[in-house]
Amino acid sequence: MAKDKIVYVCSNCGQESQKWLGKCPSCGQWNTFKELRIANDSGSTAARNAALNVRHGGAAALFGGMASNEARPQRLRDISTEDLPRLDLHDAEFNRVLGGGLVPGSITLLGGEPGIGKSTLTLQTILHLPDLQVLYVSGEESAHQIKMRADRLCPDQGENISILCETSLEKIFTQIETVKPQLVVIDSIQTISTEAVETSPGSVSQVRECAASLLRFAKTSGIPVILIGHINKEGTLAGPKILEHIVDTVIQFEGDKHYMYRILRSIKNRFGSTSELGIYEMEQNGLRQVTNPSELLLSEEHDGLSGVAITAAIEGVRPFLVETQALVSTAAYGTPQRVATGFDQRRLNMLLAVLEKRVGFKLMQKDVFLNIAGGLHVTDLAMDLSVIAAVLSSNVDTAIETGWCMAGEVGLSGEVRPVSRIEQRIAEAEKLGFSHIIIPKYNLRGVDTHRYQIEIHSVRKVEEALRLLFG
Repeated sequence: MAKDKIVYVCSNCGQESQKWLGKCPSCGQWNTFKELRIANDSGSTAARNAALNVRHGGAAALFGGMASNEARPQRLRDISTEDLPRLDLHDAEFNRVLGGGLVPGSITLLGGEPGIGKSTLTLQTILHLPDLQVLYVSGEESAHQIKMRADRLCPDQGENISILCETSLEKIFTQIETVKPQLVVIDSIQTISTEAVETSPGSVSQVRECAASLLRFAKTSGIPVILIGHINKEGTLAGPKILEHIVDTVIQFEGDKHYMYRILRSIKNRFGSTSELGIYEMEQNGLRQVTNPSELLLSEEHDGLSGVAITAAIEGVRPFLVETQALVSTAAYGTPQRVATGFDQRRLNMLLAVLEKRVGFKLMQKDVFLNIAGGLHVTDLAMDLSVIAAVLSSNVDTAIETGWCMAGEVGLSGEVRPVSRIEQRIAEAEKLGFSHIIIPKYNLRGVDTHRYQIEIHSVRKVEEALRLLFG
């Protein structure tokens, strides 16, 4: 029998090389190349996939004939543009992030830090699908632990769910043939191994081979597969980057374990938009969908307190108001501290430089602490104006009047630059009872101010906004 072929794969970007390299020529990362052994004798794997293709022909017919034993080229004009049928997960937030539901034959990767609630979200979702036969494969927990969680989330449910505690991919395929599920959940992909690769579970070669086999199974049978994956300490999905290229949809479940809010964010989606966002609140009996996050992210106890500003932010396509908190104090040591929670620290440093250079407030010898309330991490550039307002409010120890909110990106010359979806921001602020909103002057073009009862103030520079807030 011929020797196995050995290649080296970058665990960050998936670049392959015939020899080990210290630095990846593609992504520039150091010490990321891992050994990958490729078996030349792949007949057993091919035979297994062929057998699965035949055995699950009925499942393919069930989902509209998505699978085909032999692929043939089609003319572009003959291909139908009708939307694919989707499985309703009976979870508005999850459906929104997926683009309207789960596409049959698709493979979805749900990633997140350990303990953030990935297994809870998945189990809670399938418990609300009584008409769908589900196979839940767990390589981390026992059946008893899963049953205890299911009873806490949704008691007296789960007649349609089969639990399999197994880590061997070959045995999992055998049980799939027996159970004939309509949805397969793998928790987690890092624990699954195949006999075709002689390395430990979780290695680059094991994760890659198992994901590829599950992808072939999903496409040939029409049965959707949900993979659960862990996030490593660098904040990326554990395993090779090639895992993200293999799957159809990558969803990240994020949030601070010390807070109650969780965000479901789409990173990649072949069947929908990646700008959607789902918000959940962690409770004793599971995750609750948050339909109006603005009311939960605003505290009613900041009246009269300095260092608090309200932003009309957009995450994905959803507008919500978020509270920005700042604390400015004299530096106790020689080097002042700059600490940001939920906000880009480099952008905070830039805004502090703008505040000092363009507005004239000296903060060189001051500690600056910034926090986005609720444990959220907001990337909207419209946060800039509220960050500057909160920092200045804390520096002069003067509270911003109740009823004011703002949205605007700040440039290096101190100008307030326009932001997107300004009408959605204004409508959200008005809905929550705010009486004044500060927006960039350029955004005022094309906006019918008579439609809104909220008073709209347009500004060109940061000084104008601070004059409105502090007089």
